[in-house]
Amino acid sequence: MHVLALAAGTKTGWWWAIILGFVVVLAVAALLSLLIAYVKTIDKRVAQIRDTLHEAAANTESTSLIAPVGDGVDAVLAEGLQHHLFLGRVLGKVKS
Repeated sequence: MHVLALAAGTKTGWWWAIILGFVVVLAVAALLSLLIAYVKTIDKRVAQIRDTLHEAAANTESTSLIAPVGDGVDAVLAEGLQHHLFLGRVLGKVKS
C-alpha cells in the first residue's frame, strides 16, 4: 500500500484551508438566514400597506355623494330658516 506523505507545513496549510472554508460556509449560511428574515419582514409589511390601501379605497369610494348630501343639507337649512322667520313674524319676535 502506498501512503502519500505530506510535509508538516503542507498538512497544516490544508487544515487551515478546510477550517477557513468551513468558516466561510457558516458565514454565508448566517447571511442567507438574515436575508430570508428581512425578506419575510418586508413581505409582511408590504401586505399590511396593501391592506391599508384597500381600506382607504373602500373608505373613499362614496366620495361622489359628498356634493349631493351637502346640497341637501343646504336645502334643509334654508327651509328651516324660512320656518324660523315665518314663526318669528307670526309670534312678533322677528320684524319684516
